[in-house]
Amino acid sequence: MDVFGPQWKDHFEKIRKDWNEKVQPEDVVLIPGDISWAMQLDDALTDLRQIAELPGRILLLRGNHDYWWSSLTQLRQRLPQDMYALQNDALVLDGVVFCGTRGWNIPIGQDADEQTVKIYNREVGRLELSLKEARRRSEDGPVIAMMHYPPLYPECQETGFTKLLSEYGVVRCVYGHLHGPSIRRGFLGRAGGVRYDLVSCDALHFQLKNISLNQS
Repeated sequence: MDVFGPQWKDHFEKIRKDWNEKVQPEDVVLIPGDISWAMQLDDALTDLRQIAELPGRILLLRGNHDYWWSSLTQLRQRLPQDMYALQNDALVLDGVVFCGTRGWNIPIGQDADEQTVKIYNREVGRLELSLKEARRRSEDGPVIAMMHYPPLYPECQETGFTKLLSEYGVVRCVYGHLHGPSIRRGFLGRAGGVRYDLVSCDALHFQLKNISLNQS
């Protein structure tokens, strides 16, 4: 990651130090994508095992650079203990429902081409599958959603993603994808009853963010 700037030097060591200081074995840690540069699962397992050595129960979501993430069944069979993969579905831990999908670019401005709209609509449908599964697993439990791509922007706070997140009563949504100068495009705060947080590594200065339900 050093090629993206000096702030990325020893970035995993920074994350590891902060993680060990903050996380207890019973905690849940969310990682919304772009986890490994590997191209094949066998190679990505080296990175996943390093992460799995850290405390907590770890939930993974696929990012646009996670090319090693192909077969969800094979991935789940090979994940280390206390590491889970979410993909258009949901998981209940300690009464809290976690769900998620990758998402896509929001078709506004230069991103409003036909192909972007097609993939965006497909990803909106996948988010709804995830939210339906969340409510199937728990009709009234609090729901925390993960996405990789931003589900909204400061200038565009109502999207197909946000409509669904509000409709299904999601309390918090975390997302990544934005790095460097693009971080300023991240939306932080409440919209439609949902709290949104950008949690990409460099946006948080390589520290974990507490998103427990009693935190603002």
